[in-house]
Amino acid sequence: MLPAEGLLTALERNWAMVDTALEGLDEEILSRQPNAQCNSIAWTLWHMDRVLDTFVHTRLQDKPQSWIKDGWFEKHGMTDNPEERGVGWTIDQVTSWSPPSSTIQLGYYASVKQAAREYISSLTQAQLEVSRVIPPVSEPRTVAAALGQVTWDNIAHGGQIAYLRGFFSGMGWYSI
Repeated sequence: MLPAEGLLTALERNWAMVDTALEGLDEEILSRQPNAQCNSIAWTLWHMDRVLDTFVHTRLQDKPQSWIKDGWFEKHGMTDNPEERGVGWTIDQVTSWSPPSSTIQLGYYASVKQAAREYISSLTQAQLEVSRVIPPVSEPRTVAAALGQVTWDNIAHGGQIAYLRGFFSGMGWYSI
């Protein structure tokens, strides 16, 4: 049993749901907002990936993010700012954001998933118990606690993606 098996299981189940929800979506549905105050599937996917990429690489390993080292920022037509992840964006910023092609969106998503799988499955119990300041929280916490936070965040956004898919296309994409 892996020390972080529960976290990885939760992420894998979420990713399976997101994979199914994204299946067959066209560019129009990916970028559609249900109203002017809501995020699109594309924006939510990008934000979910950016947060996980930031945690897995910068926050927990002090390594360059896939966003930068693999040039995903260029493919998205954005800056190489490692802190640009949509956190604190205004509604004007969200509505003016232009998503890249679905191929680019899904490529970045796959890259981040793979990096997270590799990192989390490599952790030992001792590494999970290391306590340090891990932004954005200013108090020391364990690596396990930080991974719990980003797992929750990933699952929340995965649910939003699945909901929007159902809202725009019906529940035919999901089978029990």
